Order: sequence, then structure tokens, then C-alpha cells
Amino acid sequence: MPKSAAPHALTARHRPAGAAWRWAGAGALFGLLLALLVFAPAHWLATGVERATGGRVLLLDPRGTVWNGSAQLLLTGGADSRDAARLPGLLHWQLQPRLWGLGLSLYASCCTSAPMHLQLRPRWGGASLDLGDSQSSWPAQLLAGLGTPWNTVQPAGQLLLSSRGLRLDLIEGRLSMQGDARLDALELSSRLSTLRPLGSYRLTLQGGASTRLQLDTLSGSLQLRGEGQWIGSRVHFTGKAEAAPEREEALSNLLNIIGRREGAQSIITLG
Repeated sequence: MPKSAAPHALTARHRPAGAAWRWAGAGALFGLLLALLVFAPAHWLATGVERATGGRVLLLDPRGTVWNGSAQLLLTGGADSRDAARLPGLLHWQLQPRLWGLGLSLYASCCTSAPMHLQLRPRWGGASLDLGDSQSSWPAQLLAGLGTPWNTVQPAGQLLLSSRGLRLDLIEGRLSMQGDARLDALELSSRLSTLRPLGSYRLTLQGGASTRLQLDTLSGSLQLRGEGQWIGSRVHFTGKAEAAPEREEALSNLLNIIGRREGAQSIITLG
């Protein structure tokens, strides 16, 4: 009996040691995965953004991590486009996972006096994006990087963007907006006209069951006005463009390009 019991005693002594090694291996693997998650390099985010936007938004020379990093922002017309425009300075971001979604803070040294705070929350059949009340200023030249029609217009000037209680809801492929947003295009000019600047303009968006759009002229030789609606993923807009009396000759060609000419006016329709 003692001889036959010896192997069983040896197995019993080794069983706890084997289990301990398995637990240690599992703990090491979990720690490695956690480290990869916490210290995931920023270029992973840059790759994801490029794929999600079809190459239209690029984060160049990314530094830091997915959760806290910076990069140079470049807008392009897509994978086969030669159009590109670079944001001056760096774009900084902070991502914060939360129980109800994801928090994102964006700061651009050129364009935001304070970080812009966004909150992404998954919902049944879609998601919601909340933008905290904010103000920022962006170079209009950045739009030229997006390709047609901006590469033809080649806008120059300053874009002042402000929002209040802004929320975008995407439910079953249908996009809606709550809150208000305003875009002021100041001292705007274009390579389509030798007259510089053309003027300053304000586009107002008011959310609701259908988002209302209102375009007004703040000042300038090119007078723009119009209104429309943004319903789902479609925009319906009707507007008019005309030149100040003393600038009709200088702006005649531009009026022919931007809309359908009716006498001294040009009719602009979208959707």
C-alpha cells in the first residue's frame, strides 16, 4: 500500500503549483491586454479616422495615445483626390470612456480658445452626439481641401462657429438636430472674383422636428439671403444672390456661376 500511494501523493503536491502557474499566466495576459488598451498608440486612432472618413480626414504625425494625443489635421477630397488643406498648428484630443458612452475633448491651438467637449452615447437603433456650448474660429481656406466644389471656389476668410444646446441624433439612419448653431463667414473672398472681400455672412441653424436654415448678409458687395430645411439626410435650400448697385459689373461672372441667373439676381437651389 505505501508504494502505490506514493505517486498519488506526488501528483497532489504538484497540482497546486500547476494551478498557480495557470493563474499567473492568465494575470500576466490580462495585464498585457490592459496595458495595450491604456497605452494604445495614437496612430491606431489615426488609422481608424482615415478608414471611417474614406481618407477625407487625416491625422498626420500622431503622438501620444488613443486616449490622449495630438496630430496635424489634414482635410482631403478622398483617396484619389489631389486636393488637401492643412490646419495650422496641432489638434489635441482626450478620449474618456464612460458607462453611458464616450467623452471627447478637442483643442486646436489655432482655432479654439478652450477645449470643445463632445459626448457620444449609443441608443437603441443609433447614437446621439452632444456638443457643449462652444465658440471657435477656423480658416475658410481649410474647406478647399475637401475637393468639389470648394477647390473651385477656393474660399478665404474666417469662419466663426458657435453652438448652444446642440445635439445630433442618428436613429435608424435618420439624422436630426436639436439646439442652435451659427456660422459667421467673415471677410469672405474667392478666386472666382477679383473683388476682395466679397462680404460677411451668417448661416443660422435651428433644430427641431425639421432643422431650419437661414442665410443672411452682414455686410459686403455680394448680397446673399435664403432659407431652407434639413430633414433627415437631405437639405432643401432656396436663396438669392445679387450685387450691390455699384458692383454689378465686377460680380456679373460670379453671379452666373453660383446660381441660375434671373436678371440682376442669381437663384440658388439645393435639394
